[in-house]
Amino acid sequence: MWKLPLLIIACLVACTGPQIQPAKNTTQEPVLYPDNAVMTDGYRLPLTVHRPAGTPGAILLALHGFNDYRNAFSEPARYFAERGIMTIAYDQRGFGETTQRGLWPGQQRLQQDAVSLARLLCLEHPQVPLYLLGESMGGAVSMMAALENNNDCLRGMILVAPAVWGWQTMPFWQAALLRIGAWLMPAHKVTGEGLEIRPSDNIEMLRALGRDPLVIKATRIDTIYGLTELMDRAYRASGDIALPVLLLYGEHDEVIPKHAMCSMIATLAEHPSSEWRIGLYPDGYHMLTRDLQAETVLADIVAWVNRRPRHARKAMTVAGGSDRLETLCSGH
Repeated sequence: MWKLPLLIIACLVACTGPQIQPAKNTTQEPVLYPDNAVMTDGYRLPLTVHRPAGTPGAILLALHGFNDYRNAFSEPARYFAERGIMTIAYDQRGFGETTQRGLWPGQQRLQQDAVSLARLLCLEHPQVPLYLLGESMGGAVSMMAALENNNDCLRGMILVAPAVWGWQTMPFWQAALLRIGAWLMPAHKVTGEGLEIRPSDNIEMLRALGRDPLVIKATRIDTIYGLTELMDRAYRASGDIALPVLLLYGEHDEVIPKHAMCSMIATLAEHPSSEWRIGLYPDGYHMLTRDLQAETVLADIVAWVNRRPRHARKAMTVAGGSDRLETLCSGH
């Protein structure tokens, strides 16, 4: 019997629960600089601006994926710039060159940062249409930020394999293990080694990421927990998004499972609140904008941006026909 009280005491001492970055007690107006943006709490977000030769026809505010940083958009941004589109890519809190790197900042902060940056860009370029471009985790953040949109210049959103694998679409045993781990050993770090997940068919690009010191290789369990909370909220909020959306997904995606994506799409089909255009890539993986067939994906993004109507039509269409979507989601 004496073992149980000791176990309870040990847990009370060691089990601190999921941690997030502590909030600063300062408040200011957000400011946009050439190479960084200062948020309402004084937190600096490094950013890179990729400008076209002339006046931009559109602006993309680019949000990177989990454990990545703004460099994820270097090659895509060159492609966009050559076609008259400006890209602003920034390091989200806890990633890249930001402070407290590796510690989850909280979904609300990530969401508010995207909203603040969108507002700053609308003020600086009021006549240029703005689009959110979110990859994976960045897609989930974009979806949450879209719910707070009140900027006339924000015309739509491009979601590249958005992270919507939350509690509702995660197997019970995985969700249980993650919840337990986040409370018992939140600071314990894990890697993706041994999972045999192939995020892209671009091997040289993946090797470069492995050498890049700014790409996080080992992740705290409570950060994964925070990501899952974000993904779950994005999944549940998808039907409330009023902006036109281009949703892109690779049929070989091994990071965001098909059943999670298909579940969200099925919800959208039942309750469409905006225009969703879905593009599926039979040879695509998770990192669509950096896969070997990336140029096809980037061309589709440019075409959608250039043809985007100002107002949503509240419908869902699938590039190549609905049969492709039915094939993807059969059995899910």
